[in-house]
Amino acid sequence: MRIIPAIDIINGKCVRLTKGDYTTQIVYNEDPLEVAKEFQDSGIKFLHLVDLDGARSQKIWNYKILEQIASKTNLIIDFGGGIKSDVDIKIAFNSGASQITGGSIAVKDPELFAKWLSEYGNGKIILGADANKDKIAISGWQEESDQEIIPFIKAYKEKGVKYVISTDIAKDGMLQGPSFALYKKIILNIPEINVIASGGISHIDELPKLQEIGCEGVIIGKAIYEKKISLKQLEQYILKE
Repeated sequence: MRIIPAIDIINGKCVRLTKGDYTTQIVYNEDPLEVAKEFQDSGIKFLHLVDLDGARSQKIWNYKILEQIASKTNLIIDFGGGIKSDVDIKIAFNSGASQITGGSIAVKDPELFAKWLSEYGNGKIILGADANKDKIAISGWQEESDQEIIPFIKAYKEKGVKYVISTDIAKDGMLQGPSFALYKKIILNIPEINVIASGGISHIDELPKLQEIGCEGVIIGKAIYEKKISLKQLEQYILKE
């Protein structure tokens, strides 16, 4: 199971939100590159970089931070937030993203998302399927759609999606554990999909449970910043990647 730390960006700073609420932001570091280098120095290979300004403004925003991290570390970066057009996705890849995550766009413009899958390949396009009470949430979680998570992922699996990042919004930033039930449900219904768990990770003991369920990766954010999980503790997983 891949360990993927998260860096969320607002105004060029490394922040975390609770349940996607922008009024709850806490700044953990003024310099995201410093955080990324610390991850790399600990043996981390992957990074989940989220442009929260982009998610809110509906267009890519913090691509210079992506460019900086991609050019000054060897981290394999998946980038999301505000990727809504061909221009946005080109900027993301040209700035050094190895993969992009599309959530809102997959709901609002499925034809464009399907075109990206075909054009860039399913190894480069991750489906973002974030849910609030089993309904897909979009636009930086500021909107709820009427699409239910299992049929939504299943439909995109049939279009070729290989990876899905799923967050139970009720769990995000709460440090009360991930949504084991949600990931079990997805993997049971769509066993061929690579599920990346995200949201609520609070303790190192939760990782073996996610691995047992069959998650391909896990995104860890606030638990690292709040020192609930140390980078040292993650070594046992990093070495096996």
